[in-house]
Amino acid sequence: MIHYKTKEEIEIMRHSCLLVGKAHAEVAKVLKAGMTTMDVNNIVEQFIHDNRATPSFKNYHGYPAATCISMNEAVVHGIPGSHILKEGDIISLDIGVYKNGFHGDSAYTYAIGEIQEATRMLLKVTKESLYKGIEKARPGNRIGDIANAIQEYTEKMHGYGVVRELVGHGLGRKMHEDPQVPNYGKRGSGQKLKEGMVLAIEPMINLGTKDVIHLSDGWTILTKDRKPSAHYEHDVCITKGDPDILSSFEEIEKAERANKNLTWSHG
Repeated sequence: MIHYKTKEEIEIMRHSCLLVGKAHAEVAKVLKAGMTTMDVNNIVEQFIHDNRATPSFKNYHGYPAATCISMNEAVVHGIPGSHILKEGDIISLDIGVYKNGFHGDSAYTYAIGEIQEATRMLLKVTKESLYKGIEKARPGNRIGDIANAIQEYTEKMHGYGVVRELVGHGLGRKMHEDPQVPNYGKRGSGQKLKEGMVLAIEPMINLGTKDVIHLSDGWTILTKDRKPSAHYEHDVCITKGDPDILSSFEEIEKAERANKNLTWSHG
């Protein structure tokens, strides 16, 4: 069942979505080689609690941490721990916040120091594909229009692998609501988009094959060929006019540019 949001609910929800971006920015200010993935998680969790909110992911279906931290060939759902970040790594952070009855959910991939040019292009194109998909998030269009725009840009134009097993989703009072939002599909297919729908659109794109494998920890998903994967996510409300992006990368990008330990990979 799809839960359509009122204008009042959307404004309440916007606070949760924007808080996710602020949590990302707190990390982006200090992210560097030598930190552990648990150090990163702790920054996020403390910031969320300091803002009188709850980490959406912690204990969600048994997930043990506040943040999903996926490095290099990890696509999603990496569990933070003692792994130390090093120069040349990419790290995808997927953060969820629950506040005032609604969830916010956003992902962003960071480059630690200098990275390979092929990886830099993967990040750039994946982020661009997110906005290609968002452009199609308009009333009267269908889920397949969003999915196809992402697939065409990443797979057809750039030859990347579009993960099939993992998709975006509806978002609201629950972390995962209907409908599912794949990153591949046919134009004109799927659920019709209507005003009041809120979608978490999240391209998960691999440098090589689209195929993935699951680790024995029950959570972490890797690319089958062990090539890098990138992940970006926005929360988008369907309106009568242009798509309303409830989340924001603005503070993230400002912090990313200012942090000399990160490579700005999207220009």
